[in-house]
Amino acid sequence: MKLPTFVLFMMMVMFSPLAIDVFLPALPRMAAFYDAPLAMLQALVPLFVLCMGFGQLVAGPMADRFGRRPMALAGVLVYVVAAIGSALAPTVEVLWALRALQGFGTCAIVVAAYSGVRDRYNGPKLTAIYSYLNGVICVSPALAPLLGGILTEQFNWQANFWFMSIFGAVVGLLLWFGLPETRPADTQTEGKLISWQRYQPVLGNPQFQFYAGMVTLSFTVILAYVSFSTDVLMVQMQQSPMAFALWFGSNAAINIVGAFVAPTLISKLGRRNGLLFGCCACVLAAIALLLMQHSSHPLAFMAPVYLAAMGFCVLLAVGTGAAMAPFAERAGTASALMGLLQMSGAAVLVGVVSVLGVSSMVALAITMILPALWWLAFRLRGGYRQVRLDLASQPQV
Repeated sequence: MKLPTFVLFMMMVMFSPLAIDVFLPALPRMAAFYDAPLAMLQALVPLFVLCMGFGQLVAGPMADRFGRRPMALAGVLVYVVAAIGSALAPTVEVLWALRALQGFGTCAIVVAAYSGVRDRYNGPKLTAIYSYLNGVICVSPALAPLLGGILTEQFNWQANFWFMSIFGAVVGLLLWFGLPETRPADTQTEGKLISWQRYQPVLGNPQFQFYAGMVTLSFTVILAYVSFSTDVLMVQMQQSPMAFALWFGSNAAINIVGAFVAPTLISKLGRRNGLLFGCCACVLAAIALLLMQHSSHPLAFMAPVYLAAMGFCVLLAVGTGAAMAPFAERAGTASALMGLLQMSGAAVLVGVVSVLGVSSMVALAITMILPALWWLAFRLRGGYRQVRLDLASQPQV
């Protein structure tokens, strides 16, 4: 049965959150298996995200040159091989290398998906579709930790990576038989794959600078939550793997609702007020997190996270579509640059925050104020005026 193309795009964007979230409840057991500190296993998340981001420097131009379909299929193959290798990894160092490889494979799949969406949709529809994709991405964090907890309890931690390989193989077959090539005929394909001339028109665009930065900092909040939640809920608050999965999944449910409500909210508020709403929600969440950091109840941690989730859902819905909108003729390159900034930028920022010597809750609060600081900095340096002028000629959501 041939599935609709948009359904295939939704499956493609699930590769990343699945690879990040499904094995989180197994981290303590993985640390015990390798006789290694928990921090060494927690590093598997930002390492994956970092490689996924940097890989897009090549994956984006390749998607423009060779097409979306070949990149997606190649990425799935790498993803499956890396997942199988991770299940069999004899040491933490080998597991790190395989997770890095899996990140590179995932970036090819994600670039192909987002470029394909940009190929097919424009204007307000583009913003709505990106928000719906974000909602699909949020389904995995809602279900993956629960699945990971069950697989770990019933089998072992390796079962999580075997599941990734099976998922990749099944979706790969569906893509092989059903994914069409969506690359426009006028896509720019000449020149070196990695060159300043290819990236300069995108990086030099004020609209891209502002909104890609907003997306990056919003994703930093998400990655910080994923990275620090195991320490807060399972170590500090002594929650069981299944309890952790339920709390983690509850936030994912909030994300799903937020992602699907965001287009309607933005249509009523407008982009500018939507940005203000998102930034304020994240700042209020940071304040609440700081005030309740000494409580031992999970809600003291999760309630502020729920509030921040509503904020960054709106920020991502506005930012993703607005950053990509001016680049119909080089969607792959623009998607790659935004992916690089979003993934690798967020991974670096989370790494910086994690070495500040503060608690996990304080570190997460610091990341929550970053979108508001970026908005303020852009206004103070005068760049926001150019963004407003760019948006004036764009269809409003």
